Amino acid sequence: MKSLGIILIVIGVLALAYQGFTYTQTKQVAKIGSLEINNQEQHTVWVPPVVGGACVVAGAASLALGRRSKF
Repeated sequence: MKSLGIILIVIGVLALAYQGFTYTQTKQVAKIGSLEINNQEQHTVWVPPVVGGACVVAGAASLALGRRSKF
């Protein structure tokens, strides 16, 4: 429970700090014999701040519940 809480907090802080990530996808446009034509496209995935905040809150709650269950 404790490690899950820490992981959620780290993911939430990263989501709040970066608010998304970008990746590149390569697509083959044409292939004629040994000649290949490729196209690279960049895609951006936005992560809303609400998701990051929810992860931080869920991680803190997980840590609190993990500590309380030991007593």
